[in-house]
Amino acid sequence: MKKAVVTGAGGFIGRALVEELAQSGYRVFAVLRRPPPKWEWKDKSVEVVCRPLSQIAELEHLIPDRDIDLFFHLAWEGTAGEGRANSRLQLQNIQWAIDCVEVAANMGCSRVVCSGSICEQEVLAALGTSGTALPPDSLYGSAKLTAHCMCSAVAGSRGIPLLWPVITNAYGAGEKSPRLINGSIRAMLRGEPLRFTKATQPYDFVYITDVARALRLIGERGSPFCEYIIGSPRPKPLKEFLMEMRDVVAPHHALEFGALPFTGQELPLSAFDGSRTRRDTGCWPEVSFAEGIRRTAHWIQAGG
Repeated sequence: MKKAVVTGAGGFIGRALVEELAQSGYRVFAVLRRPPPKWEWKDKSVEVVCRPLSQIAELEHLIPDRDIDLFFHLAWEGTAGEGRANSRLQLQNIQWAIDCVEVAANMGCSRVVCSGSICEQEVLAALGTSGTALPPDSLYGSAKLTAHCMCSAVAGSRGIPLLWPVITNAYGAGEKSPRLINGSIRAMLRGEPLRFTKATQPYDFVYITDVARALRLIGERGSPFCEYIIGSPRPKPLKEFLMEMRDVVAPHHALEFGALPFTGQELPLSAFDGSRTRRDTGCWPEVSFAEGIRRTAHWIQAGG
C-alpha cells in the first residue's frame, strides 16, 4: 500500500487532500495540532497523529514507517487576518517548513511536497517596482517565498526531491474562513451589500476537490524541484468571476465595484499559467466555477 504524511490535515485543503489520498489507495498519516473535537476520519486507512508545528521533528519517532511515498507539508500559521502581518509568526513558519523537509528526509520519504502561494509572485513583482514599499500583510507571501528558497536548498543537500505546488485560490464546500468567495456567498445569502475594488486585475479560482487531486498528482508525477501552478485553464479579471458568482447565488444582488481602493499587486495572466501542471501530471480541473459556486452555496445553506 502507498503511504503519505499530511501536515495541516485539519485545515480546509488538508482535509480534502487526506480524503483524496485515502480514496486513491494510500495509507495516510494525518498530522494535526490537537485531537479533533467533533469529527473523525471515516476511512480506516487514515491514522491521526497529533503534534504542533513546533514539535514537528518528533514525527520520525511517532511514525515508525520508513517506506513512505509522499510527505505533504500544508500546515502554516497566519494564513489570514492579522497573522499575515506577524513577522515573528511568519519567520517561525519558515523554520517549520525546513523542519518538515528535514524530518521527511530522516524518515526516508521518497518525495516532499510543500504548498506554496501565488502571493510569492506578488512579492517578487512588488520588489521589482522601484519606490514601492511592501504592505504589512505581504509578510505572509515573503515567508512563503523564503521558505521555497530555503526548503529547496535543504532538500537538495539531503537528497530528497522537493515539489512546490502553488495554489491560486482554493474555494468550496467545507471552508469556514472569511476569504473572498466564502465570505461573499454568505453575505449574499444574508442579503448584505457587497463592496469591491474595480476588480479588473487577473485572478483565478479552483474548487477544493480539484486542488486535492492536483496535489496528489503533482506528488506522484511532478518533476523534482519544479513549481506547479494549481488553477483553472481560464484565469480572467476578478470582476468576471464575481459577477458569475452573483448570477449563480443571487442574480439580483447588487455588487458595488470601485467602492474600495486596490492596494495589492496586479499580476499578469501568465502568472496563473498552469500548463506545466497539466502537461506533467495530466490533471485538468473537473468542476467549473459555476458548479463549484453552486456546491459551495448549497453546503452553506445546509448549515455549513
